[in-house]
Amino acid sequence: MSGIFAKRRARLLAMKAIRDNYVPGDQLVTCPKCGGESQRKDVAGNLSVCPLCGYHFPIGAYYRLSTILDPGSFRELNGKLSAADPLSFPGYGEKQRAAQRKTGLTEAAVTAMGSVGGRKCVAGVLDSRFLMGSMSAAVGEKITLAIEYAAKNKLPLILFSASGGARMQEGILSLMQMAKTSAALARFSEKGLLYISVLTDPTTGGVTASFASLGDIILAEPGALIGFAGPRVIQQTIGETLPEGFQRAEYQEEHGFVDAVVPRGELRETLGRLLRLHEKGGRS
Repeated sequence: MSGIFAKRRARLLAMKAIRDNYVPGDQLVTCPKCGGESQRKDVAGNLSVCPLCGYHFPIGAYYRLSTILDPGSFRELNGKLSAADPLSFPGYGEKQRAAQRKTGLTEAAVTAMGSVGGRKCVAGVLDSRFLMGSMSAAVGEKITLAIEYAAKNKLPLILFSASGGARMQEGILSLMQMAKTSAALARFSEKGLLYISVLTDPTTGGVTASFASLGDIILAEPGALIGFAGPRVIQQTIGETLPEGFQRAEYQEEHGFVDAVVPRGELRETLGRLLRLHEKGGRS
């Protein structure tokens, strides 16, 4: 039994190192989906996608933006806006500080002005390494300010979701961000501007129930978990057996919730094409 637990522990440690975007030395990376081992440099060179099975590892917000935006075009918006502790929730402040030290982020969202294929846009990314990308009041504010900046400057908007949902330590203040971001997107839409929502693994809870689902075009990475509540909760509520993989991106595409499932290596080109098509007089 000790051998089994040792192997399980080794695998968990490897997965943690991958999620932290750090694997020391030349160690092999173990894929949590297929169990195969690949050289760290091979995984990194493949945009943190498993070369063996195509599993998409979670990636950090700044790295995500570097794979999408044109080199030299990145300009961060509201970078100093950080997390607060409005309810003085026990232990919450220390958890925030630990997440900030671990990730180098001030909050779970990074927003920026940039360009894709030479076309200006506003982009925002949720980072699942920071308290599971949960939506705090600060995250909602950052996303809302990015939407309003895009509306004011008549720019297309691209938001990448990766979240466990609302941040429970902020109670109703977190839940209010669902209405806040949705209202900002309604005003954005009234101006006839383009909003592309990209769903990554996982996109759940209040983020799914608000801005993640409101895109004019909704894309998803392969295998991304997409849903509001977990499958166990849903099954207990409705009392029915659920289809296998019903919350994964491919199933969502088949049933019309997602417009296209796009591998990470093709995402920049796809976004650039969409921006060209939706600008005045645009062509493919």
